[in-house]
Amino acid sequence: MTRERNIIYTARIVSTIFTPFYLPLVGLILLFTLSYMKLLPMDYRLMVLIIVYFFTILLPTFLIRFYRRYQGWTPIELGQRERRIVPYFISIFCYFVCIWLLEHLHIYHFICSILIAALILQMTCVVINTWWKISTHTAAIGGVGGALFGFSQIFGFNPVWWFCVVLVVAGILGSARMILRQHSLSQVLTGFAVGFACAAIGIIYL
Repeated sequence: MTRERNIIYTARIVSTIFTPFYLPLVGLILLFTLSYMKLLPMDYRLMVLIIVYFFTILLPTFLIRFYRRYQGWTPIELGQRERRIVPYFISIFCYFVCIWLLEHLHIYHFICSILIAALILQMTCVVINTWWKISTHTAAIGGVGGALFGFSQIFGFNPVWWFCVVLVVAGILGSARMILRQHSLSQVLTGFAVGFACAAIGIIYL
């Protein structure tokens, strides 16, 4: 029993650390690290990261937790397919506001493209979730992989080692979601594929 509890506890920690909300922030950090944008002034990069953190992580997390507590649901109960719609729309609204603000501040388009790709991913997940549940956690890490692919095509860098890291994290995260009985193997794999495709298309073509 102790071993099983430790495995479940570890799976919960992994799911919390790699929450889907971190996709845009991770993408921006990669962009600021791997591309010519690493030459931008530090205060400019920090300003962008703070804005993105507030609207894509802090604000939606607060609002979704408030909604969950108002409904009297546990985090696992909120994970049920029919109860995920409102959290999706809360997150989508926050993304729209963030994109509008960055556009208003005339931030570089490449930066906004990460948020647009993440928004496309979330809206795709909403549509799929109306008839079949997929893993938004693996969709998010798949989105990181898709963003890496997209920016490697645009900026011409080799993303192989980063891909290896993404695949390892995706394997650990997918296993954690299945251990917690939140998703099946097909839902985990489909989530990763959807995330990769949405992010790659969003980065390259938008």
